[in-house]
Amino acid sequence: MNLILWRHAEAEDGIDDLARNLTKRGHKQAEQAARWLHEHAPKDLKVLVSPATRTRQTADALKLPYDVVEELSPDADPANLLAAAGWPLADKTVLIVGHQPTLGRVASQLLSGEDLFWTIKKGGIWWLARRQRQDEFQIVLRAVVNPENLD
Repeated sequence: MNLILWRHAEAEDGIDDLARNLTKRGHKQAEQAARWLHEHAPKDLKVLVSPATRTRQTADALKLPYDVVEELSPDADPANLLAAAGWPLADKTVLIVGHQPTLGRVASQLLSGEDLFWTIKKGGIWWLARRQRQDEFQIVLRAVVNPENLD
């Protein structure tokens, strides 16, 4: 299974966290990341998005249908994110557009086996895959893409 974690792009500050919009720079980050995803990600993407405005605006740049999933809200529990994605057995590549610290915690749990507060940059993409080698399952980090690498 492929699991792609995409942190929302840069957003404006605001009191109502769920209503924060992307900045001009954030829209550019989202568009650049969307181009990269279209070039590199499998075509069978299932896109799941937090209900926050900034994650939906980030996902809109991809121009693909997506499902808004309450379990991906800011400060979501990593176990809920993995369950929503169908990890590790989903039959499609799942792209999650979400938030810190949840995305970083998911990456750390899958790659190191520990619940650590790793940081995924705003607009950044981490692509993880689960594969089987003989009788052992492995987690592979296929790509890390940060917005400044997409200029």
